[in-house]
Amino acid sequence: MDTLNSIASRLGGVYLLPVAMGVLAFVLIGNPSTWVTLTVAGLAMGMMIFLMASGLSLVFGLMDVLNFGHSAFVSFGAFIAASVLAALGSWLTGPSAALNIIALMMAICAATAFGAAAGWFFERVIVRPVYRDHLRQILITMGALIVAEQLLLAIWGGAPVSVARPAVLEGSFVFGTIAIEIYRVFAFLLGLLVYVALYLVLNGTRIGLLIRAGVENREMVEALGFRIDRLFIGVFMAGSALAAMGGAMWAGYQGLITPALGGEMLIIVFIVVIIGGLGSIEGSLLGAIMVGLVANYVAFLMPKLALASNMLLMMAVLLWRPYGLKPAVKG
Repeated sequence: MDTLNSIASRLGGVYLLPVAMGVLAFVLIGNPSTWVTLTVAGLAMGMMIFLMASGLSLVFGLMDVLNFGHSAFVSFGAFIAASVLAALGSWLTGPSAALNIIALMMAICAATAFGAAAGWFFERVIVRPVYRDHLRQILITMGALIVAEQLLLAIWGGAPVSVARPAVLEGSFVFGTIAIEIYRVFAFLLGLLVYVALYLVLNGTRIGLLIRAGVENREMVEALGFRIDRLFIGVFMAGSALAAMGGAMWAGYQGLITPALGGEMLIIVFIVVIIGGLGSIEGSLLGAIMVGLVANYVAFLMPKLALASNMLLMMAVLLWRPYGLKPAVKG
């Protein structure tokens, strides 16, 4: 394993893994236009999963909280965005590109704001009493997830809900035989923008310095006189808001959502956090991109393995790097 790590470091580290994955897929697929379409779809999917997983990774790393209710914010974000888009249908489908984008931004902002507010309530009422007790954390957050799913059923019903897209984001960019969906490009750019913002906050501000220090050694930061617990609520709210934003984008990506959305995404989000490493935004991004690419490549090449592809990827990564690709904490 040490030899593999040394070779990977000399070749550019784990950041080259998605590139190597893409090159291998290109050889196996053979058709350049199909490969480009699958790659863009995988990158867009990965960026949306990153939105959902990044907050959970920080909550794991900084707060040591096993929050199995994290996907409830994804579900509510998706349904709130769908409701706002439905209410602004005339703006969404009209000829004005500006109104199209405003309607989408209002839906995303509504979902994000709800996620932040719900995160504050969730941390104060549900999580705070069970800090440092992982068994109770699992039980109480799973219970909260079940309650959230029942609330979704009570408010929106059990029938699938159709999600409209802005007219300006419908269709595809066509380059010869290559077709790339406009919405996927938008999803990728939004995810990239969020990553850059998170990176700048965590690496260029005092609050970010305290968060990163708390992820690596909480006891040391507390010994220096800083109240790490004051950051908990902010980190939890930000993580919940990002999950809701990811749910809003995923709703438009899928086009049809059900109250089971959160439960379906829960496993994928945890896989990304485990692959990337606890407390690491860079690791979450890397893991999400790899999961998105693998899901699309394997679904095309070997459809019968599509459902198991993410689990196989996680097993391979953990056999090589037990703490994940870019962990902020170890052990």
